[in-house]
Amino acid sequence: MREIKIDSNAEGKRLDKFLGSYFSECSMGFLFKMLRKKNITLNSKKADGKEKLKSGDVISVFFSDETFDKFVNKHAKTGRSDDNNELSEFEKAFKKYHNIDIVYEDDNILLLNKPAGILSQKAERNDLSMNEWLLGYLLDKKAITSETLSVFRPSVCNRLDRNTSGLLICSKSLIGAQKMSEILRNRSLHKFYKTIVVGTMDSDASIYGFLYKDEKTNTVKLYNEIPKSENINTGDFSEIKTSYKVLRKGILNSQRNKTVFTELEVLLHTGKTHQIRAHLASTGHPIIGDSKYGDSRVNLNIKDVFGLKYQLLHSSRLEFPQMEGELSYLSGKIFEADTPAIYNKISDSLF
Repeated sequence: MREIKIDSNAEGKRLDKFLGSYFSECSMGFLFKMLRKKNITLNSKKADGKEKLKSGDVISVFFSDETFDKFVNKHAKTGRSDDNNELSEFEKAFKKYHNIDIVYEDDNILLLNKPAGILSQKAERNDLSMNEWLLGYLLDKKAITSETLSVFRPSVCNRLDRNTSGLLICSKSLIGAQKMSEILRNRSLHKFYKTIVVGTMDSDASIYGFLYKDEKTNTVKLYNEIPKSENINTGDFSEIKTSYKVLRKGILNSQRNKTVFTELEVLLHTGKTHQIRAHLASTGHPIIGDSKYGDSRVNLNIKDVFGLKYQLLHSSRLEFPQMEGELSYLSGKIFEADTPAIYNKISDSLF
């Protein structure tokens, strides 16, 4: 006999729906039969599957180990080493990215300072990303188990480009995932970035436009207004808004040339692919190091002097809105992530 203990992530679900998810490799007919025969019970009592689960409930499953392992959701087995004692992908990611800075953590969410060069989520099947690191970290901390993964799967809530560093929001609980999704969707969570751009920018501003993503090249194009053409699908365009505040201006004197730079704090009102990078480039002030939207001549100079090989963009601050319910304790909270060493090296030299 095995027991499944219900926590807050499964609270409110119907028993039959929960069992169908947990034992995804068998039919619902089989599960209802097991309920009728009391091979599956709820709190040691016969159940018909219509019961609403509460935190603390215990489901007892009277299957053989072979039958249990055959029918259980594959995620309930994830996190264990295989027969050759090879590490799971979660363990591999946790071991590989061992120096991740945790900015904040509670029972519902976790905020990370993601280094540049690591994916937020998988792009291809064999990738290791911050999502796998998160699960590896929680498994190692015993905050989750391989079995609870079949009920709820903690995950990264927002995305940063591979080479953009900074604050990454992760959910640890169902309520955490739901609330983070809500404030990201309604844009009440304020996300600030720090960056250094080419040229002189004298005053703070908000800029607007319409963004179109080219899936083939994984780049975006910006327009002041949606082009009028019979071949244009207006649904492919997203309206965007980006605000920036001028922080400092500086000059780099090198063997190649003399170049002026401006450090900005950017507020992202709408979160679209490459929005900050493309939007600033459209003003004639691309981010240094940006190979897709930047100035290749300046990038080469910056690379020669500082060794920068990617866009210098850092998600530096999160400001939480007023919130109701279980996560109200986050209302008005501000979290900041330290800028990486390469950023500090360049800014100290330029400013």
